[in-house]
Amino acid sequence: MAKASRSGSSLLFLIAAILFSAFSASLADTDTPFVVAHKKVSLARLKSGIERVSVSIDLYNEGSSTAYDVSLSDDSWSQDKFDLISGSPSNTWETIDAGTSASHSFVLESKSKGIFYGSPAVIKFRVPTKAALQEAYSTPILPIAVLADKPPEKKFEWRLVAKCGSLVSVLSLVGVFIYLVATPSRAAKASKKKR
Repeated sequence: MAKASRSGSSLLFLIAAILFSAFSASLADTDTPFVVAHKKVSLARLKSGIERVSVSIDLYNEGSSTAYDVSLSDDSWSQDKFDLISGSPSNTWETIDAGTSASHSFVLESKSKGIFYGSPAVIKFRVPTKAALQEAYSTPILPIAVLADKPPEKKFEWRLVAKCGSLVSVLSLVGVFIYLVATPSRAAKASKKKR
């Protein structure tokens, strides 16, 4: 499930990057910061009934000037469902220069089983030319199944190989034989046409 979560988040980040490139021409004319944030989540089961949720948020200033007084807040993690283990769901930076990035992460522990729908993190920053704080949002996460019953791993079925292996071998040999019989006759016909 963690792989699906990562691939879904990566897809959303790719979409955000495409949207950014579509607007990059108009941004190049202005001297403003443009903050893009990518939120990733991974699950790790420690023991029965406990699962850790690692949250990582990467901020990128894709604009042409510095973002000042940057604050990040990810309040989508309910205290009824999660305990904070390390880090904090919020952080601040004095500046994020143009073309640079910043990262923040924290770890939670689940209290209950179920599907969790997280909302995007909110990023606020100041632009020297504007009085109001600017606001940006991270990519959302796909729903995660906390403490989900994992399906048993599919093991290679040796019984199936024992049952069907001989049939596959015979069909393969017949196919190779037909190919070998048909191939020399084509080569002989081609050499007769050249004469």
